Amino acid sequence: MAPSAASGGSSLPSGFAVFTTFPDLLFLFEFVFGGLVWILIASSHVPIPLIQGWVMFTSVFCFIATTLLLFLCVIGAHGSRTSWITLDATYHCMASLFYFGASVLEALAAIQLQVGFTYKYYHENIAAVLGIV
Repeated sequence: MAPSAASGGSSLPSGFAVFTTFPDLLFLFEFVFGGLVWILIASSHVPIPLIQGWVMFTSVFCFIATTLLLFLCVIGAHGSRTSWITLDATYHCMASLFYFGASVLEALAAIQLQVGFTYKYYHENIAAVLGIV
């Protein structure tokens, strides 16, 4: 007999079943692209250290948090409690806001680099902005 929708019949996957559901499969893309953004941001040249610091904090924090959440889901630490769905949604909303703020700051730095810096540095920062978004 199928569980009723009113009782919250969905259960959270654990182990390698995490990689078979669509929302959890997005962890892999977030993990890979988060690492690429981290590398791209680290190689960009931003003249304002505060902007570079926030962008690096955002990329490193989100990369580590995604890795931790993926690991906890794989080992089944959630125990099929639905509060983990709220935790996951809250984390992803926060990460989206962080990445949006970082992309705005990186775009501002790229605009400021347009005059006075070499063409190569300007294009590296444009690539970094597009990598974040």
